[in-house]
Amino acid sequence: MQRTLKNPIRIVGKGLHSGKRAVVRVLPASAEYGIWFRRVDVTNCDNLIAAMYDQVNDTRLCTRLANDAGTEVSTVEHLMAALAGTGVHNALIEIDGPEIPIMDGSADAFVDAILKVGLIEQDAPVRAIRILKTVSIKVDGFIASLSPADSLEIDFSIDFDESAIGQQSKTLKMANGAFVRELSNCRTFCRRSDVEMMQSAGLALGGGLENAIVVDGAEVLNLEGFRRVDECVRHKMLDALGDLYLSGAPVIGRYHGDKAGHRATNLLLRKLFSQPDAWEMIVCSPEQWDDLPGAHITENDFIRA
Repeated sequence: MQRTLKNPIRIVGKGLHSGKRAVVRVLPASAEYGIWFRRVDVTNCDNLIAAMYDQVNDTRLCTRLANDAGTEVSTVEHLMAALAGTGVHNALIEIDGPEIPIMDGSADAFVDAILKVGLIEQDAPVRAIRILKTVSIKVDGFIASLSPADSLEIDFSIDFDESAIGQQSKTLKMANGAFVRELSNCRTFCRRSDVEMMQSAGLALGGGLENAIVVDGAEVLNLEGFRRVDECVRHKMLDALGDLYLSGAPVIGRYHGDKAGHRATNLLLRKLFSQPDAWEMIVCSPEQWDDLPGAHITENDFIRA
């Protein structure tokens, strides 16, 4: 069954790139509503933005959405990953500024807030996008693909010159709460030279060691170091899950990313949906539902609505 939040959640933080304080409220929504953003500070035009791949208008450093009126919201990927990973199908996300707070650079704060309020089962079946044939892209040195599988599986590889990161690869099935256990607390990362370049260009104004891993060659500048030895590739998998959820439904298939990022995943979704024979929308059977991300998260807290 579809799910939404039992009660609203409220999260306050600052934007990674704008550095501006923002208040986010994630509200319960009715069955079949989907995920929408509402810019409550915008009152002179349409302030509702669908959380959909075809609303993405920028993928440099983060994922940004915009509606036809030009109303935007950016850095949505970590919150979208939290919603996907905990199995939230319907929600209205209100925000009083243009950027979702970065928090500690992971999805942990969003996941924690969702799990604390719990979820409600709704009287509507879960629909999912099942991949029927392989779709892939290769652009500017990155590779991304979606291929048929029985559940959502993410396979990712990265390769950085900085020896603190180096080559990392990981494959995970997203069933049985794997996102919450394995990926949700893995933080965004960058090189020290990237920070200096971005801030000189007026970006990453809210960035710091409290909300990102920063490396310089073999050195990790954060005093606590990595949370996991392969935290960087795990964060890339977190981003991929969030960006995939902009398809509008859970995905049943295998996502492969090699040096991929927000642009790769968005281009991949655009290619997928341009090929009607490559996918189908299905009503999930109980067995298929069991294998979706978040299917068994906080089961004891569910109530029916």
